[in-house]
Amino acid sequence: MEEKSAVSRNFIEQIIDTDLAEGKYETICTRFPPEPNGYLHIGHAKSILLNYGLAKKYGGKFNLRFDDTNPTKEKTEFVDSIIADVKWLGADFEDRLFFASNYFDQMYEAAVKLIKKGKAFVCDLSAEEIRAYRGTLTEPGKESPYRNRSIEENLELFENMKNGMYEDGAKVLRAKIDMASPNINMRDPVIYRVAHMSHHNTGDKWCIYPMYDFAHPIEDAIEGVTHSICTLEFEDHRPLYDWVVREVGYEHPPKQIEFAKLYLTNVVTGKRYIKKLVEDGIVDGWDDPRLVSIAALRRRGFTPESIQMFVDLCGISKSQSSVDYAMLEYCIREDLKMKRPRMMAVLDPVKLVIDNYPEDQIEYLDVELNLENPELGTRKVPFGRELYIDREDFMENPPKKYFRLFPGNEVRLMGAYFVKCAGMEKDEDGNVTVIHCTYDPETKSGSGFTGRKVKGTIHWVAAKTALRATVRLYENIIDESKGVYNEDGSLNLNPNSLTVLNDCPIEPAFGDAKLVTMPSRPDLTAETAGGCESAVCFARPYDSFQFVRQGYFCVDAKDSKEGALVFNRIVSLKSSFRLPKAE
Repeated sequence: MEEKSAVSRNFIEQIIDTDLAEGKYETICTRFPPEPNGYLHIGHAKSILLNYGLAKKYGGKFNLRFDDTNPTKEKTEFVDSIIADVKWLGADFEDRLFFASNYFDQMYEAAVKLIKKGKAFVCDLSAEEIRAYRGTLTEPGKESPYRNRSIEENLELFENMKNGMYEDGAKVLRAKIDMASPNINMRDPVIYRVAHMSHHNTGDKWCIYPMYDFAHPIEDAIEGVTHSICTLEFEDHRPLYDWVVREVGYEHPPKQIEFAKLYLTNVVTGKRYIKKLVEDGIVDGWDDPRLVSIAALRRRGFTPESIQMFVDLCGISKSQSSVDYAMLEYCIREDLKMKRPRMMAVLDPVKLVIDNYPEDQIEYLDVELNLENPELGTRKVPFGRELYIDREDFMENPPKKYFRLFPGNEVRLMGAYFVKCAGMEKDEDGNVTVIHCTYDPETKSGSGFTGRKVKGTIHWVAAKTALRATVRLYENIIDESKGVYNEDGSLNLNPNSLTVLNDCPIEPAFGDAKLVTMPSRPDLTAETAGGCESAVCFARPYDSFQFVRQGYFCVDAKDSKEGALVFNRIVSLKSSFRLPKAE
């Protein structure tokens, strides 16, 4: 059993197990180190949950640290959004919120230490010249003519850089390693550059900034990170990471481990593409529900639990692969199907009149919120003479095996009565405007009626008591039939990625807590509702529901207002995606 358990662990856990067994580390500390230059996306969620999950599993600590060493692209807006995303995913960094910029003094001292050891020098070559001197994968690089400056001269020049005596690009500080190294990252990399830029955290204190490859290992070492877990593109940078922590002299150097990124098919994650979509008004922000930023997924109605399930299904490996977006949709369906109320909403309404039902009568039917999970409770659904049904639930001349409503056919109104179609009204263009039916009062749901059976059941909303809502239906923002990119590098956008349906009839329970008995939401009882009859009572921002036969929908947190609900479709009810069978 023990052997099988060990085999089932991912390779990162196996490394940590070995390190703990050999006494390399007493406790585990991981971190998520984003650069605040944009919003996080679904791929970042994998890194967040991996790092947090490892810290939690081994009883260690998890840090959130911003690698804010490039003030040209960083904003406080992005810092705030990243903090919100990490908290929403449930990755608890407690009081360990750090910024690389808080360590700028220590990084400067580390650079001075390297100069004094003869391991760094100030170089006057331009960026283009440095690239030309670097060599290729098959040819060694060429040493800078400034490589052998004295320690004293380098110290003076570096201090002058710090004091703002040179223009941007005039000088850089480079590590002195090996211009013939087969790893190009080790060919005297730049570790500091001049940049007269105001920083979101340090203001104008600095006009030199460390490069990521120099700053990152120092940040990890200062914070006591034991395992610096990053994606595969940093594998070739690991020798430089190890060189920095070794040469600067940290006693307990962290260990860098790389894993494969999470790639989703037919989605847009590139910051420059999303920025253009925002600037061109194609989406309404970084949190537009058609995107896969974490903020967008949250606004659309995805849950932290569904994303955790998705990450777990993807697994951790060193092999690059792509995952079908349908698997993410599968995870949200699995998470919501037993948790969320199943409510009635009519997206393409046509009026149905029950001719033999009392004209002014409204009766309230007790209907379970979720037939598969009675513990969710019940709600009262008003029923009357005039209803709305979905237009697709009626056909004048139906094909075979069409079991919904058509002239002469009888169906059940969900949770209510049998009705039989007696006729219809049409407009001058031949479109059906009103369907006339009769009902059988003996067939009320829950009455035990067994006289006859019907094959079709349709949902409905009473016209007199209906609330009205805006409903947004989403498709992939990318035209999947053409691929993500055109030949010129632009995006293949789907012109039908958003459909807006206005004035959709929905149950009044969405807006009146007094109609709902929901044990999981004690705040929605009549006693605590305070007589509130507005949309904020039951359907609050981010609340999600299953619309019967339509899909799962979420109250939009940006555009919904009191008395004016806007719903985003999270996902349809069915998918062709199936989990592979276990071997």
